[in-house]
Amino acid sequence: MSHLSTTKSSAATSMAELMAKTSSTPVVSLKKGDFIKGILTRLGKKEIFVDIQSKSQAIVLEHDPKMLKNIHSLLKEGQTVEVSVISPESESGQPVVSLRRFISDLIWQHLEALKKSQEKIEVTIQEVTKGGYVSLTKDGITGFLPNSHTTSTQGTLIPGKTISVSIADLNREDNKIIFSQKTTMTPEEFRALLAHFKPGTKVSGEVTSVTSFGYFVTLKIPGTESTIDGLIHVSEVAWERSEDSLSLYKVGDVVEVVVIGVDRDSYRIDLSLKRLQADPFEKVKERFPLEKQVSATVLRTEDGNVYVDLGDIEGLIKKEKVPAGTIYEVGQTVSATVTAHDPRRRRVELTPVLKEKPLMYR
Repeated sequence: MSHLSTTKSSAATSMAELMAKTSSTPVVSLKKGDFIKGILTRLGKKEIFVDIQSKSQAIVLEHDPKMLKNIHSLLKEGQTVEVSVISPESESGQPVVSLRRFISDLIWQHLEALKKSQEKIEVTIQEVTKGGYVSLTKDGITGFLPNSHTTSTQGTLIPGKTISVSIADLNREDNKIIFSQKTTMTPEEFRALLAHFKPGTKVSGEVTSVTSFGYFVTLKIPGTESTIDGLIHVSEVAWERSEDSLSLYKVGDVVEVVVIGVDRDSYRIDLSLKRLQADPFEKVKERFPLEKQVSATVLRTEDGNVYVDLGDIEGLIKKEKVPAGTIYEVGQTVSATVTAHDPRRRRVELTPVLKEKPLMYR
């Protein structure tokens, strides 16, 4: 009798201890969109569970094969992870969570380390564009390999081809990754080269790429076998910009250019073709000096501004200079005085010659 009583008492004590222990573990209250840390308890092919101290273990919802592959390759059971709550409770009573942001953080941290070390990685060419190649890492991250960052050592680049590259530029905020087949210089090495490429220096280079924003040119570094990239922006091709500015040269052409600056972020030299010649607008300024009176024909009016023909150059009468109540018609002859020059827009600014100054004229 005494033995039975002792057993019951022991069982009651054990149950009480268990309930006390259970009640001491706080149960996390979940809301959709919450980010919460937990322990990865099961990493199966069909089921992935995370202990987030809820009433039951959370199940990871993921159907994307690439993401599932990353989860299995980057994580292991027992690892602390951070999940986002998709649903606080499913029909089966389990919280439903996602590991996508956590995996993305791991991948970008890895990419940052690769950029710093300049360790080579393999990417697969996905698409060929005019400016370069859309490429994919083994982690499923898409980046871009510009034509100016390719070499001839790995043969013709076609979709499906796997190549070795380093990371030249990385910006998670813009979701931008730039790959390069070339060896990336350190900041110290780049600074040392600047002595050869001071603004005003004339150099020759080979066009390696034609893009919508200009020409990429490879410049030889004096006294070495190495090269550095340069860019002739479309605005620096010719003084009078035209639609065929980017059809003047093709890949392989050798061009003479002048250094106008340095792009320290891209380790690149800024170049100009047009500055090898005098700006023809200087002659326009000589022909139309300030205070000169001219006769011009109205070409068009836009938003109150009046554009006039001065022969081979355009003149502008700003709307605040148009006399109150005056309406100009296309083809009308206007007498005006030169008041300013606008080299950037290649225009001469004018003020109408008034027979008498209207009230409140500005």
